[in-house]
Amino acid sequence: MASAQFQSFPSKPRVFILSDISNEPDDAESLVRYLLYANQFQTEGLVACTSTWMKNKVCPQDMHKIIDGYEKVVDNLNAHASPQDPYPPAQYLRSIIKKGAETYGMKAVGENIPLSEGGQLLLERIEAQSPDPLWVLCWGGTNVLASVLLRIQKTHSASEAAALRSKLRIYTISDQDDTGVWLRTTYPDLFYICSVHGWCQYGMAAWTGISGDKWYGFDKGGPDGSKITKEWIRENIQIGPLGSTYPDFMFIPEGDTPTFLYLIQNGLGVAERPEFGSWGGRYIQTDVSGLFGKGHYSDTPDEVEGADGRMHKSNQATIWRWRDAFQTDFAARMQWSLSSDVGAANHHPVAIVNGTTGPAPLVLELEAGASFRLDASESYDPDPNDSLTFRWYQYKDPSATQWSVQHEVGELGIKSLNEANSLVEVTLPTPDKCCVELISREAIPKGQLLHLILEVKDNGAPALTTYRRIIIQTTNEKLLGGGGGADSIGDTMKDVM
Repeated sequence: MASAQFQSFPSKPRVFILSDISNEPDDAESLVRYLLYANQFQTEGLVACTSTWMKNKVCPQDMHKIIDGYEKVVDNLNAHASPQDPYPPAQYLRSIIKKGAETYGMKAVGENIPLSEGGQLLLERIEAQSPDPLWVLCWGGTNVLASVLLRIQKTHSASEAAALRSKLRIYTISDQDDTGVWLRTTYPDLFYICSVHGWCQYGMAAWTGISGDKWYGFDKGGPDGSKITKEWIRENIQIGPLGSTYPDFMFIPEGDTPTFLYLIQNGLGVAERPEFGSWGGRYIQTDVSGLFGKGHYSDTPDEVEGADGRMHKSNQATIWRWRDAFQTDFAARMQWSLSSDVGAANHHPVAIVNGTTGPAPLVLELEAGASFRLDASESYDPDPNDSLTFRWYQYKDPSATQWSVQHEVGELGIKSLNEANSLVEVTLPTPDKCCVELISREAIPKGQLLHLILEVKDNGAPALTTYRRIIIQTTNEKLLGGGGGADSIGDTMKDVM
């Protein structure tokens, strides 16, 4: 088996993590998982910060302990990675561990308050001459970020400060200090993913779909909890030098993990489009006026069939719907950390659709009612004895403008053309189903953006999944299919004799 056959990543998201590690075990758990994916990212900062749960101290020493475990397995991990995408050396990761302000929230933010060493590093990375955005993943409070943005505001012109803010992509695990709402109101042009809800009412947040259904009681019977138990974690995760640094969970495991699951390059998510959905959840713009640029993205639901066979609709479902796949993936990568024997471990299939590969979606623009073929038969598995199964399905939720997916979104017809199901014919809905205004029913030239997902799964142990998203922009050049609406409700009223 040649490691060159493993999936490679043409570009890597720049990532800067702010973590209130040691306020409870979950940040340490998330950092362990993050390191198993570190060859997909360009990690630029690991900053220990405060939060409402740990207001007056920071614990970078616990990051160092986890990196110590990582150092013992990084050579093993590299044996299972493409030579183009090696895991970062432990020495480098240690060099970017910094302390944030050892005080709570806005007490660290002010013109005459010096930046913490973590803030200095963040400022340096924001000002770096890179064409790529910087993803700031906030696992605790956001006062390090707030202090840096205030410094930028005070030391740059308005246009320069706005240009620097435009380079930021922020995903926060709810508000965990009083700087979150200050950031969103002071700088509404920030690209900012965050569940907004009552203070500390975390059970309302999308990110709790990672593992919180039993603790918070949402979607009862829907999520499968078998791969988030302490027993499963002990058997599959808390093994080897790195896994041994993964502590037992206190409330729920890994509440912060959705921030980087969102960025995993597995062919499912599109980082610049939170509304498309990924392992890290699905979010939509809170404000669509266009006044505030990219603005704030907040929770939105998916409707998913649960383990109980019933349909469940919630914001948490945008994450737990993928749980079996991302937990299995986690377990497989922890196995990589145990040995450099490539033949003894499983590796991800490589999905190729219509001759194209890579994590980016395949984007098509086609007339409503048209049919076309998608061919994934060139897909392969780098493990020579593994076979592949192919599953194609429409992901309807991202196409809807409101909750009524079943009434609003046009249905794709998907017909298998071979026994392996690697070749399918797809038929778009007719114009009246996807290219008319929802209320007026007037025909429009560009209709719904439809999403088709391919899952390519191998039969290794554990079985791994790679995705490919096909995005179809429906068009209606002849403006067919309109009618049946009205300009006002009065036009629908019957005359009274």
